[in-house]
Amino acid sequence: MVRLVIDTNIFVAGLRSAGGASRQVLRRALEGNYQPLFGNALWQEYCDLLERDVWGTATTAQEREQVLAALAKRGRWVTIYYGWRPNLPDEADNHLVELALAGGAVGIVTHNVRDLGQGELVFDQLRVLTPAQCLEEWQ
Repeated sequence: MVRLVIDTNIFVAGLRSAGGASRQVLRRALEGNYQPLFGNALWQEYCDLLERDVWGTATTAQEREQVLAALAKRGRWVTIYYGWRPNLPDEADNHLVELALAGGAVGIVTHNVRDLGQGELVFDQLRVLTPAQCLEEWQ
């Protein structure tokens, strides 16, 4: 199973649109092809998003909560013991890299590839990919 960190922007995009690569990444995680990794900071971001007015009418609040609960069942909780700071230009993104490294992820799936790819530290084993690149790499 492919271990991935799925950024919150993929969760939002996947639930706002019936089609597209973000929705397919979520589907593959729910089907057990990908194992999403969760840590405190990322989980809190997901939960905070459920309360925000960013969703439109594509899904109901109950459907979004069900999808998050299903992802949690398929995922793995990771405790981060070591911080890699400073690393990224946006401090708020550092937890994604730390989660990926602590959980042995092969990639971070995000629409924010540019910022996450500009770290001061280089981790050859960790890829930062768009949803389309993820689907191409790990069918």
